[in-house]
Amino acid sequence: MKAAVIHGPGKVSYDTVDDPKIEQPRDIILKVTSTAICGSDLHIYSGGIPQPRPMVLGHEFMGIVEEVGSAITNLQKGDRVIVPFPIACGTCYFCSHGLPGHCEHSNPEHYGPEGGLLDQKGGALFGYTDLYGGYNGGQAQYVRVPYADFGPRKAPEQLSDEQVLFLTDIFPTGYTGVDFGEVTGGETVAIFGSGPVGIMAAKSAWLRGAGKVIVVDTLQYRLDKAKDTAGCETILWENEKDVIQQIRDMTVGRGADVCIDAVGFEPDRNMLEKAKALINLEKGSPKIIEACMSTVRRGGIVVVLGVYPTTYDNFPIGQFFDKGISLKGGQAPVHRYIDELIALVNDGKIKLDDIITHRLPLSEVSHGYEIFKKKEDNCVKVVMNPWA
Repeated sequence: MKAAVIHGPGKVSYDTVDDPKIEQPRDIILKVTSTAICGSDLHIYSGGIPQPRPMVLGHEFMGIVEEVGSAITNLQKGDRVIVPFPIACGTCYFCSHGLPGHCEHSNPEHYGPEGGLLDQKGGALFGYTDLYGGYNGGQAQYVRVPYADFGPRKAPEQLSDEQVLFLTDIFPTGYTGVDFGEVTGGETVAIFGSGPVGIMAAKSAWLRGAGKVIVVDTLQYRLDKAKDTAGCETILWENEKDVIQQIRDMTVGRGADVCIDAVGFEPDRNMLEKAKALINLEKGSPKIIEACMSTVRRGGIVVVLGVYPTTYDNFPIGQFFDKGISLKGGQAPVHRYIDELIALVNDGKIKLDDIITHRLPLSEVSHGYEIFKKKEDNCVKVVMNPWA
């Protein structure tokens, strides 16, 4: 089969690889009909999260069941399904408590309670390095899906792939930010990052009754997409202090009730910030979390959806304590939300495919990664067809 394979930082190619096979009774083999490049994939592409051997990428995908393992009774060949990006067994302590991203069984080689980039990890993810299980991903013509009696959900027949594809990750992830932020109605929600997850968080905030939604980004074209698709207010980041003050001015001086970091450890940085990270032996920068801590009101909630793989010096714990901030974050527990979110899409209460800017055959995957990483050609979201 053909697949997108990472060969090192900045090197993704369209390769011929072995077809996947059923390995466990709870597996299925999926013929992938649609797949997408996620902002999290760029952390592997940039080298920020290491992957020493070639690996098939991709954790946003859906398709048609091609083959089922002997223990699978909920699916059959020909079913069209959406696949949550965490690989979760459904039976361990964490899966039983609504935390599939911390599954105790899917990542046996690297799992443990410590956490962090080079320490013990949580559960496995599709196509997301050996540290997260080493499973090949879905930027391919076929993919093996473990624990298929727990993860995949049948797609509503009347909806196209593009209408439901983002239920695999970015919509549940954006919704997680709003749910972790305890938005129930009337709140001001400030979202840092106008990529796909940030836009989905803005859409989700309106679903939960937010009174004001503000999206911040360094690029105007991304803000324009957020405004067009999510109907939010926008602020162009030119200076951190100015952004914080603008949001305070919009909230009677208090700050936002909820701030969501939808950027992570690789934000746009100047040379001084890059030099500081090098001196401190840090990967990337915590500047977006720091901005959220300043922007949120006293007693407010900061939610971290962007990836942070390592530690950072000078974390503003004094500010955290003095302001009484609640800080939450982590991988989205997709399995917890997905049935509710499928219903919202099916009922027409939210539109997901309006953020797509580029549709490519999988054979052009290298180009897709390049324009997404470099933010060229007004790229916000790339969807690929493995069979085009």
